[in-house]
Amino acid sequence: MDIERAANNPDRPDRLWCMAEVDIFCDLDAAEMDAMARAAPMRTFKRGSLIYTPHQPAETLFILKQGRIRIFRVSADGRALTTAIVEPGTIFGEMIIVGQQMHDNFAEAMEDVVVCVMTKADVQKLLLGDQRIAARISETLGRRLGDLEQRLSDAVFKSVPQRLATTLLTLSEGHATPLGRGQQVKLTHEQLAALAATSRETTTKVLGELADRGLISLGRGRIAVNDRQRLEAICGD
Repeated sequence: MDIERAANNPDRPDRLWCMAEVDIFCDLDAAEMDAMARAAPMRTFKRGSLIYTPHQPAETLFILKQGRIRIFRVSADGRALTTAIVEPGTIFGEMIIVGQQMHDNFAEAMEDVVVCVMTKADVQKLLLGDQRIAARISETLGRRLGDLEQRLSDAVFKSVPQRLATTLLTLSEGHATPLGRGQQVKLTHEQLAALAATSRETTTKVLGELADRGLISLGRGRIAVNDRQRLEAICGD
């Protein structure tokens, strides 16, 4: 079943995935999970679509089900600074009542994505009205997003090789591939260039140099990290 059909079929069991994979919902039973899922319908966004912008703010929480989302802000000189990559199972969006804010950030689909959407009224009723969930919100909500945002923001102040090495190390964590083939990052050179705040041409050149040294392997839309220790050394240069 393709991404569009999956999102538009409310009777599919996997619509509960949005809730089941989020830490703050771990104590819910099947009936409670179903009620939560019904309150957070799935929506699809095509690659390149803006899911959230500071120019059209809305108090909405999104739970990413499928695909990846880039969080970025625009600097005073017009540069787009990517601050985070949102992976499936992560909550993002603007909801002041639970301490989740986007500030001046944009959210853009890096590929076709499916998100579950919760309104302010649903959050107040279903999240804040349940003590089990409310107790976890301050600790869990946005934690993964905040950690990654800080690490990628710090990388902007380094040289291009340092920024690329730092970004590859950050995004490859927890993505080991079978048969010991390293940890993979599913990004094009253009997407990686945006993350590292540099040009595609410079990114391709530096990646080629890293590949020649055996630190990474390059594939179509994929980069495998072969030697984390030596990449970490580059980050500290």
